[in-house]
Amino acid sequence: MINDVLVKPLAGVVPGSDTPAAIRARPGGAAANQAAWMAHLGAAVTFAGRVGAGDAGYHRRELTSVGVRTHLAVDPEADTGSIVIMVAPDGERTMFTDRAANTRLRRDDIPASLLDDADVLHLTGYTFCEPPLLEVALWLLDQARSRGLAVTVDPGSAAFLARMEPGAFLCWTDGAAVCFPNRDEAAVLVGEADPVTMATRLSRHYGVVALKLGGAGCVLAVPGEDPVHIAAVGVPQVRDTTGAGDAFCGAFMSRWLAGGADPPVTNLVGAAGFAARIAASVVTRFGARPR
Repeated sequence: MINDVLVKPLAGVVPGSDTPAAIRARPGGAAANQAAWMAHLGAAVTFAGRVGAGDAGYHRRELTSVGVRTHLAVDPEADTGSIVIMVAPDGERTMFTDRAANTRLRRDDIPASLLDDADVLHLTGYTFCEPPLLEVALWLLDQARSRGLAVTVDPGSAAFLARMEPGAFLCWTDGAAVCFPNRDEAAVLVGEADPVTMATRLSRHYGVVALKLGGAGCVLAVPGEDPVHIAAVGVPQVRDTTGAGDAFCGAFMSRWLAGGADPPVTNLVGAAGFAARIAASVVTRFGARPR
């Protein structure tokens, strides 16, 4: 769970002095954003995470307002994680991250019973990036596999992936039903630059790869099939790309789940096209959540 602080300068930055800017506080966090979009689009979703005591009510209300069932562990000491997001004129963003209470998530915070009526376990790469959290992620993966649940993963952060042992993330998540990397994350995972090559190589590990390319759309790869390029949806102006990838993931999963556990490639292409339209709606405004 994250508190986002979005900052978009309205003029050239003046070092050492004041720069007029639009500043907005929004609820955030990749997994929470993805859960919000899935629920908004009709999927039944339970989100589990850890939050500072002062923000627990706020984040619970924000998620339940779009239909997400929440299980929040309340940290009595650490603050909720925060990210200051500097948004460039073209909408691209740079993030300054303090994960705070997120890094204190423990196995006891997530009852195994939450998986009892689940069809899919979805994890982001942020849960794998530090030893205490990694224990939680690997335990959840074991729980899902022992119950026969599908697993989906969003690698989450190229910077955090680069700090891991090479190949570790692929080893931990091998066999997941769907992986949602962006271009930079895929480059770290497989050491390539061409999107089609990256998606094809990743499809050796995952049932479906939806490689997000921002304004260039996405590449969809399934083992044994030729990769398919899905065009991005054009918008008049890109204001803020924060959360567009999360919206893509949530929208894709909502359609993927509705189509059954093993949908044909044509249905996957339709899910990716739908996800591209939802992602395009996000970049035209501030904030990563549905309205």
